[in-house]
Amino acid sequence: MREPRLPSARRARRARAVAGFTLIEVMITVVIVAILAAVAIPSYVDHLQRGRLADATNLLGGTRALLEQFYQDNRHYGSTAANCGVAMPASANFNFTCTWGPGASNQGYLLTATGIGASVGFAYTINHQGLQQTTALPAGWGVAPANCWITRRGGVC
Repeated sequence: MREPRLPSARRARRARAVAGFTLIEVMITVVIVAILAAVAIPSYVDHLQRGRLADATNLLGGTRALLEQFYQDNRHYGSTAANCGVAMPASANFNFTCTWGPGASNQGYLLTATGIGASVGFAYTINHQGLQQTTALPAGWGVAPANCWITRRGGVC
């Protein structure tokens, strides 16, 4: 038995109803995407920043090891107050400097990583005794100075 044929106007309405989305469905989808973006984008930006901060802390630690090797060979950390005995690392996110430590003596040093570009506002140090400090942070990342390297938003070491 054949299904009865619908009048052509009724068939056309039925085809239009099945073929697209209603305005409500589109609006709900836009709202869901907006909520997800509002949560995901700040989280992603923080994730990228934490990766840049690892660049600073890793290079500070590696340079400290090189300075300790230099000290073993030469019995001092460098011959001038503004330049220690090893080359400073290069980074796209931080500038690195080394100066003599307390008392302006070549028997100590202070390594500093200062943020540039997307890392402006961050500054980390380490000295010949291994004391790690965060000396500058942008707003929302915690309070500086702190006797640790703050690498997460909220002042978490």
